[in-house]
Amino acid sequence: MCRNIHVLHNFEPAATDDEVYAAALQYVRKISGSTHPSKANEEAFELAVHEIAHISRHLLEDLVSCAPPKNREIEAEKTKARSQKRFAAA
Repeated sequence: MCRNIHVLHNFEPAATDDEVYAAALQYVRKISGSTHPSKANEEAFELAVHEIAHISRHLLEDLVSCAPPKNREIEAEKTKARSQKRFAAA
């Protein structure tokens, strides 16, 4: 599950709210052990996702970096190349 959480800091353009929400959702899924909560836990699950996304957005806004911002397309190409190399041996 957590392989879907990606670094969101120091990109140009900055991470979108959808990307931050997706990372928060994956985090809550991982620590709760559930991808789809029961009706009894649905409210707590959604509240946790919302709060973690909110805090994550604040974190990303407050972090500073001396490095130049990363390019999304170049980083995506690097990730794809690593994946192809890893799964080519299988």
